[in-house]
Amino acid sequence: MSLNPSKVAPEPEPEPEPEPEPEAGPGPGPEAQGPGPEGESGPPAGPGPEPEPPSAAGQDREPERGRAAGPSAEPPPPPASRPEALRAPRPRCRTDCLEAPLSRAFQRLGRKVGAHPWVFLLLPVALTAVLGTGLMYLPRDGDEDLEEQYTPIGSPAKAERRFVQGHFTANDSLVFSVSRKSTDVPYASLLVVSDTETLLEPDILEEISKVDDAVQALTVTQDNGTQIPYSEVCAKNQGICVPPNPLLFAWKRNKGLNLTAITFPIYSPAGQIVSLANILGGTVLGPSQSLLQAKAMRLQYYLETGEGEENERSKAWMIHFLTKFGSFEKSLALKKIQVPSGWGLWEARRRCDCVRNKMWVAVFGVVSTGLAVVSSFGLMLYVGVPFVLIVANSPFLILGVGVDDMFIMISAWQKTSLTDSVSERMSDAYSQVAVSITITTLTNVLAFYTGVMSSFRSVQYFCIYTGTTLLFCYFYSITCFGACIALDGKREGVCLRWLEKPGTPGQKCSSFKKSCCLPGSSLQDGWKADIHPMNLFFRDYFGPLLTSTKSKIFVVLLYVSYIVTSIYGCFRVEEGLDLRNLASDDSYITPYFNVEEEHFSTYGPRVMVIITEVLDYWDKDARQRLEKCLVDFENSEYVDENLTEFWLREYVNYMENLRQDINDKTVFLSTIPTFLMEFPLFAYDINITSSQEIICSRAFIQSMGISSSTNKKLMLLQFRDMAEKCAVPLMVYNPAFIYFDQFSAIVENTVRNVVVASAAMFVVSLLLIPHPLCSLWVTFAIASVIVGVTGFMAFWKVNLDSISMINLVICIGFSFDFAAHISYAFVSSSEPSANHKAIEALYLLGCYDGVEHTTLVMAASGFCCPSEVLQKHTGLWAGRRGAALVSAELDSLLKGDHSSSLT
Repeated sequence: MSLNPSKVAPEPEPEPEPEPEPEAGPGPGPEAQGPGPEGESGPPAGPGPEPEPPSAAGQDREPERGRAAGPSAEPPPPPASRPEALRAPRPRCRTDCLEAPLSRAFQRLGRKVGAHPWVFLLLPVALTAVLGTGLMYLPRDGDEDLEEQYTPIGSPAKAERRFVQGHFTANDSLVFSVSRKSTDVPYASLLVVSDTETLLEPDILEEISKVDDAVQALTVTQDNGTQIPYSEVCAKNQGICVPPNPLLFAWKRNKGLNLTAITFPIYSPAGQIVSLANILGGTVLGPSQSLLQAKAMRLQYYLETGEGEENERSKAWMIHFLTKFGSFEKSLALKKIQVPSGWGLWEARRRCDCVRNKMWVAVFGVVSTGLAVVSSFGLMLYVGVPFVLIVANSPFLILGVGVDDMFIMISAWQKTSLTDSVSERMSDAYSQVAVSITITTLTNVLAFYTGVMSSFRSVQYFCIYTGTTLLFCYFYSITCFGACIALDGKREGVCLRWLEKPGTPGQKCSSFKKSCCLPGSSLQDGWKADIHPMNLFFRDYFGPLLTSTKSKIFVVLLYVSYIVTSIYGCFRVEEGLDLRNLASDDSYITPYFNVEEEHFSTYGPRVMVIITEVLDYWDKDARQRLEKCLVDFENSEYVDENLTEFWLREYVNYMENLRQDINDKTVFLSTIPTFLMEFPLFAYDINITSSQEIICSRAFIQSMGISSSTNKKLMLLQFRDMAEKCAVPLMVYNPAFIYFDQFSAIVENTVRNVVVASAAMFVVSLLLIPHPLCSLWVTFAIASVIVGVTGFMAFWKVNLDSISMINLVICIGFSFDFAAHISYAFVSSSEPSANHKAIEALYLLGCYDGVEHTTLVMAASGFCCPSEVLQKHTGLWAGRRGAALVSAELDSLLKGDHSSSLT
């Protein structure tokens, strides 16, 4: 992968050129013409065989040391014929202000590495040994705060939670209400699915009861012998464990319960109002909201919340539950129900030439990449950068980049002359690869460090780890791996001197020297580099086919279809992180979420509507303003108006039944304590001071119809907008809003990161690519890839979340490589037509970019990752990686006949 075609072009075998016949007239003969601009003999003037396309001798390449033929004072060549003049490069605007000095610096570095390879090999290894000790800080328990890593920094819901925590208290040991909690509560959850049409049958409820009894009988024994039964870690209400399901609880107490009298979603056993929303799923209702059928039931086992020993005991019981639930169906001989389980907060070449073969050098190239990973990860852990789940995917991407740089350096080394010293060969090779690997590293590092601006901590940490590792990979490639190439070069010299001895091919030799220096079959004559068959394929078959008129029309139509389809998909992408993707493929939570999505998607979370400031609740006008706002919420398409719970409405009815004056301040305030004694749950909804001033209070509304992430976002934005427009100061909150905030933040973050990263790529290309128009085409190609990846995410059911946003950033950095190579080879070509330029670009780069693409896809496939989120999203990136090459080829073809003016 090199920007300059001369640095990657295959070396064709030289063909003998016919001696030109002397021409009459004055002028120097062929021997007086001297070398051409590349240090090679110029082609004969006039008619003759068509010269070969330029290969290793590119237009911008400096003459190699000792390669120029003839003194510098030789007279210039005679004027070329008209066809040759058409091929001569014309002056153009150049912006490569860094290419020449960078190449000279690498030339000096290569000479140093060739002269002192052991120094450049051992120092990076020693550095890795030192920094690698930082891996001792690698987290071992696997716990990860999903809220901290996958929700936006500065989320409005986090400020709303702080308000709730500061103004509303709760005593879970006395009265437990999950809807009144400001944070998520640890729980174990079972979804029971009936094999028949309904589970509202006594025999099926009996099986569900057996499951419930088995869960509540679970006892974990700690290492010190202490036993922890469920009754000691459960959340309690009036000293009794909160029932996992109120309907099942009522049936177990009275198995003669008339199940046909149950109403949904409001159920009133013994005069108490109980909401069955999110407790029963797959319901079918009859007249008067009577419950005819229910396909599924949720059993929710809430655990104690707290700190220290209390939290550790709950966690120990939860882990025990997770290890036992899988055997429930077999041990209990369940025949009519299925029990998927849930969780809460804790899951979270082909050469046989042994002299020139570089197999072991390539192996060390992979080792060098591993050293970079160890060094970078150790350094980051030393400085305190948290290690999160998705950082584990970083080494796959780093391996792809490291192998890419390894191919480039070995390819450049193979093009050097065997007759030169190792220092000179290293100097030449480093000079050739300077711009290529530098621009690759620079663009990729910039793309990753752009992700640090994200509002998601998981994205920030992933980009910091990966960007820093890329820098170490670059440093180790030009020092440690270069030293390995130099040492292997010394082996080449020793082997060649031994092989050149008379009689060597037939003489007996030691097995070690034979395996080190002899080819598998016979020694290749002249050690000539051959043209790879794939290069010939691109030059003789694929290139001419692609540049035909019919192919151009087809490709343009295909590209237009691609763009239109992609843009359509961009407007259909879902936002939000699917928690199923954070688990392994065989995780128990996957069927749990599948059942929940199928049967429990009607109702969403209960939302707090909080009056945030002091309000004269006894004033009729104030109550009317508040009631109007509450009715507006109830009229929303995302709210079930029958499930609203508000202490003030109940208090007004209570006062009216007592025939008390609700509009009298003294009477209003003095009666509240009596009211709260009869309705103790409302005590947690009113913040009243000792001076009888109500600082704030809250109501609860039941959300519905928000199964998709788009609806969650729309609901959240609508609720906040309604609260802001209300005449009474309101706030809406639910612990789930902290996760819902990512739906509204992810698009803004993605657009910002993509724009900034693309702008950075454009600036880098202007500085390192010697053609400004080439930079514009590269930027266009990047935009094509980003639009395509984003659009097709909708068709592949991949959500736009913090992890896929990382992949979009990766696409920017890596798609730059292919586009830059192809477009630069096109505009740098001296061929007379656009078609010939395109064919030459494919001939020079098609094979090498194909190898690069293959290695990057293999590195990023994520096939061994236990987490589906790593498999899906790295697979997404790897699969779309080839789009950059297609887009770059399109860019070359779309230039048409007018592109010859570019040179």
